[in-house]
Amino acid sequence: MSPTTAKTGSLGTVREHVLATLREDIIAGRLGPGDRLVERELAERFGVSRVPVREAIRALVAEGFVLFESARRTVVRRLAPDDVRELFELREALEVYAAGLAASRATRGDLKELRELLGEATAATEAGDAETITDVNTRFHDRILATAGNTLLVSVMEPVDGRLRWLTRRNTKWSELLTEHRELYEAIASGDPERARAHALAHVRATHRSTVRHLFGEDAVPQS
Repeated sequence: MSPTTAKTGSLGTVREHVLATLREDIIAGRLGPGDRLVERELAERFGVSRVPVREAIRALVAEGFVLFESARRTVVRRLAPDDVRELFELREALEVYAAGLAASRATRGDLKELRELLGEATAATEAGDAETITDVNTRFHDRILATAGNTLLVSVMEPVDGRLRWLTRRNTKWSELLTEHRELYEAIASGDPERARAHALAHVRATHRSTVRHLFGEDAVPQS
């Protein structure tokens, strides 16, 4: 959406555009922890009034990306170890369960889509394309959730999906990540729920350790 389009669109459309763009800027690291979000500057950037910018910032606060340090200062949130732990505890509970369901319910079409995503991930990994790797790996996990066939499970994950992407974007061990995803796919394709859950658990815990190591150093890495 260009500034011209933003100016002529409905308030809701403009707000969603600003929100989506800022969210992706944070996830991709173009806006880093501690960076300020200034309404006037953002309104100029998007070519809109301050109203949709203000609403987008409030949504980012609700989603956990941004916080109000004071009445006049809004910044990208600095993640604490407890933030990371809580998100991965949730991911462990839900994604491990989803993997078991997916192994029981996957169709040939589901498995074909997962293989295609692995192909995209392989190409992105070989190219060292971090942004594409993050996008494809997110779609891989989303596909597993869809394959699980539980819409309530998807709806529970949706509010924290962006924050999980924000965290996993920091995992730069791409070759290891690709190997783990291939093993998870094979476990799901085997039709063995227990095997799928075991691989999903190992994958989530490995990603947790890698993320904590990157953010807080080796001493903060969980041992379990």
